[in-house]
Amino acid sequence: MKNSYVNKHVLVTGGSSGIGLAVAKLAASHGAHVTILGRRLEVLEQAQQEIQKARNADTFVQILAADVSQEQEISSTLKGLIADRGLPDIVVNCAGVTHPGAFHELPTDIFRWNMDINYFGTVYVLKTLVPGMIHRRSGSIINISSGAGLFVFYGYSAYGASKSAVNGLSEALRMELKPFGIQVSLVLPADTDTPQLAYENQFKPEITRMINQVGGLMQPEQVAKEILEQAARSKYLILPGNDIKFLYVLLRIFGRGAFYAYFDGLVRRAFKHSAEAKPALGRQDQSGPD
Repeated sequence: MKNSYVNKHVLVTGGSSGIGLAVAKLAASHGAHVTILGRRLEVLEQAQQEIQKARNADTFVQILAADVSQEQEISSTLKGLIADRGLPDIVVNCAGVTHPGAFHELPTDIFRWNMDINYFGTVYVLKTLVPGMIHRRSGSIINISSGAGLFVFYGYSAYGASKSAVNGLSEALRMELKPFGIQVSLVLPADTDTPQLAYENQFKPEITRMINQVGGLMQPEQVAKEILEQAARSKYLILPGNDIKFLYVLLRIFGRGAFYAYFDGLVRRAFKHSAEAKPALGRQDQSGPD
């Protein structure tokens, strides 16, 4: 990876915190020019200072305030970047949100919000950048999905669906863009210690918390290192951390049926010990027929 990013222009959406910031700092430390994009200017400015400190060369660190869920806004912002700095060599789609909860308790706005940011936010960025990459016949696209896009369990109906959409998009783009010399990578990180996880933990159903206890917690720097190392080797599927690698291997060996049985058992045991289980079932029972 040492020379893979020297003088490359790396654009990171969601680059002001978490995995995105860690990727931006690591890329800068390897000689890349970095642009980070996020919604809040004050947070972007703080992140810019951190990335500048991580640099090992006289490279630029640019910030862009924009909302990836707004197609016209993101298109205009990125066209301005291209005019100012040129077309990025590498784009890391890291902007993402989640708000867990049982399906029957989540408002439809949450489903829309997850799709708008996680899926359409990725689509809008790439719709602006990919034509130039095709014309140039080079580029690298790194889409950050989630372990929840590999196997979706209790409490993640909104988030898991949006990340599964990112997975499908990435698989199609891999095939479509390869003839033009454009590398596509799909990243499925496990739970990572980020501000987004802290937000998520406020809303996790008790049953989801119990199930989550079986997994570990990664640091953003670990995830960023695996992303940049494996993307530099043109790897499509990137699985940061042993937990997600183990899950992937087990799925390949035993299939989904074994996992359904395992997680169904976890949910049953969690329901027996959960304070929220009886009220939830009670509300369902009282709803009555259509």
